[in-house]
Amino acid sequence: MINPLSFLGPVANLAGTWLEGHVATKKAKVEANIVKIKSEATIKEKVATGEISWDIEQAKASAHSFKDEILTIIYSIPLVLAFVPGCEDIVKRGFAVLDECPDWYKLSLGVIISASFGMRGASKFMGRKK
Repeated sequence: MINPLSFLGPVANLAGTWLEGHVATKKAKVEANIVKIKSEATIKEKVATGEISWDIEQAKASAHSFKDEILTIIYSIPLVLAFVPGCEDIVKRGFAVLDECPDWYKLSLGVIISASFGMRGASKFMGRKK
């Protein structure tokens, strides 16, 4: 006669092996996620450090420069003229002419302004967050 309990040993071994494999797989996934999170945090830290360093260097470089003030004045001219009676048409015509400029010229102006005020400042101004 076959002992019914004799099957329990191999079944228990099979279940134990499956459980160990399942636990090892879950552990490996958790460790992979931890490595991924740590690497993403490291990258974000380096980006933040780079941006802060860039802002500090930008501020140092423009400490004795008037280009930001000149660009601000130039950009303010249409704003001021829009409120001066009789100058509205001049502002409209000026923007109509600028609208017909080639794309490379418009992009070049954007690069100049971004370089002057900083990429992060320009991105915030244009509605994008960096």
